[in-house]
Amino acid sequence: MELQKMANGHHEPTPGKMTLEDGFDSLESMAERDQFLPPKTDVKGEAKFTDFEGKTSFGMSIFNLSNAIMGSGILGLAYAMSNTGIILFLLLLTFMAILSAFSIHLLLKSAGVVGIRAYEQLGLRAFGQPGKIIAACIITIHNIGAMSSYLYIVKIELPSVIIGLLGQEISSGEWYIEGNYLIMIVSVCVILPLALMRRLGYLGYTSGFSLTCMVFFLISVIYKKFVTECPFASSNSTQMLIPAVNISDNNTCKAELVTLTPQAAYTIPILAFAFVCHPEVLPIYTELRKPTKKRMQNIANVSILAMFIMYLLTAIFGYLTFYGSVGEELLKSYSTTDTLMLCVRFAVLVAVTLTVPVVLFPIRRAILQLLFPDKPFHWVRHTLIAICLLFLVNLLVVFVPNIKEIFGVIGATSAPSLIFILPGIFYTRIVPEEQEPLKSRPKIMAIMFAALGFIFMICSISFIILQWVTGESTGAGGH
Repeated sequence: MELQKMANGHHEPTPGKMTLEDGFDSLESMAERDQFLPPKTDVKGEAKFTDFEGKTSFGMSIFNLSNAIMGSGILGLAYAMSNTGIILFLLLLTFMAILSAFSIHLLLKSAGVVGIRAYEQLGLRAFGQPGKIIAACIITIHNIGAMSSYLYIVKIELPSVIIGLLGQEISSGEWYIEGNYLIMIVSVCVILPLALMRRLGYLGYTSGFSLTCMVFFLISVIYKKFVTECPFASSNSTQMLIPAVNISDNNTCKAELVTLTPQAAYTIPILAFAFVCHPEVLPIYTELRKPTKKRMQNIANVSILAMFIMYLLTAIFGYLTFYGSVGEELLKSYSTTDTLMLCVRFAVLVAVTLTVPVVLFPIRRAILQLLFPDKPFHWVRHTLIAICLLFLVNLLVVFVPNIKEIFGVIGATSAPSLIFILPGIFYTRIVPEEQEPLKSRPKIMAIMFAALGFIFMICSISFIILQWVTGESTGAGGH
C-alpha cells in the first residue's frame, strides 16, 4: 500500500492500491493515531518529521540498520571472549541481542501510539522539553563516540595498509602515512559527500558494500584459524581443528569454556555498545516503504540476528586462533606483512568509513530537533551541521591521545540509556493507562527493563571508577 500525505499530517492509502494485509496494517495504524493523538498537539510535529513518502525498500533498510549495529566493537569481541570464556560469552551475547530487539519493540510501540517517529519527539511527548533535550544529548554523545572510534581505526590502520602496499622502505616522516592527515583526507573526500545526502535511505548501497567488507573480514578470520599455529605451540600441533583441549604444556593454547578475569566486567559495556542502533531505528522507519510496526520490527530482528551471527563467529574464531594472547583489537594480533590480512585491514577500513555517515544522520536530526524545530529543510543548515560534526570528531581523534576510557564511560552511560532506560520509560509514559494500566504486564516489564538499565549503568560506572582509582588498565572496545 502506498502512502499519501494529507493536510493533517497523517497518511492515507492511495485508492486502488490496497491489499488485504495493507488494509489491516492501515486500520491498526489509523486506530492508534485517531484514538491517542490529539490533533492540535502533534499535527505540526508529525508533518515536519514525515514530510515525504518513504521509498526505502525492506532489503535496503536491513542493510542500513545492520550497518548501524555493526561497528568497531566487533574487533574487541575475541578479547572479550578470552576474559569470559566461550559459554559465558555466548550467554551474554544472546542476552544482549534479545534485550536489544525487545527495546526496539518498545520504541516502535511508543512511536505508533502517538504517530511520532523521532527519538527526541518521543522524549518531548513523555517528559516535555527536558525529555527532548536529554534524548538529543544522549544520542549526540553516543554517536560522536562511535564516530570517533571509527576514525581512530582509520588513524591506526590506514598507515599500515599504505606501508604494506608501497613497501617497507618508506620513511616514517612522510605525510601520507601520518594518521592525523589521513583521517582529515578521508573525512573530506569520502565521509562528507555521503553525509550530505538528504535521506538516510540513499546510503543503503554503501551500507550493503560495508557489510560485504565485514563478511570478507569474517571469512578471513575463520580461514586464519585453520592455518595459524597456536602462538606458543610446537610445530606438530599446528592443524588442531578442535582446540578445546590443551595444546601446550603451559595451557596457553587452551580454550576456556567459562572463566572470569578482572577485565571481564568490561564485556557487558562492550556488548551493549556493539548492539546500539536505536537512534537510527526511527529515521529508518520513517523512510521505509509501506511502513508498519510489524514490518520495521522484522527489519530489526533480521538485522540483529545477522549481526549476532557475525559477532559470535568473529569472537569464536578470533579467540581460537590466539587464545589468551589475543589482542584488545583483533587485527593487531595478525602479522602486518601478511598479504591476506593486509586486504582484510583495507576492507575493515572501508567498512568503518562507510558507517560514519549512517551514524552522523541521527546526530544531525537531534540537533535540528533541538535548535531548529520549526524550520523547513535547508541545504546550508544541513551541510554546516555535517561539517561541524566531522570537524569536532576529527579534533577528538587528533588531539586526544587515548580515549579508551572515554569509550568505557560512553558504553556504560549512553548505551544503557538508549537500549534500556529511555525505551522503557517512554513506553511507560506514552502508552495511555486506558490501553495498558500501570499494573499491566507490559508496563511492569517496561519498568523492570528501565530498572535493569539503571543497575547496569551504576555497576559499570562503579567498576570503571574503581579501575581508575586502583590504576589498573583495561581494554574497552568501541561501538
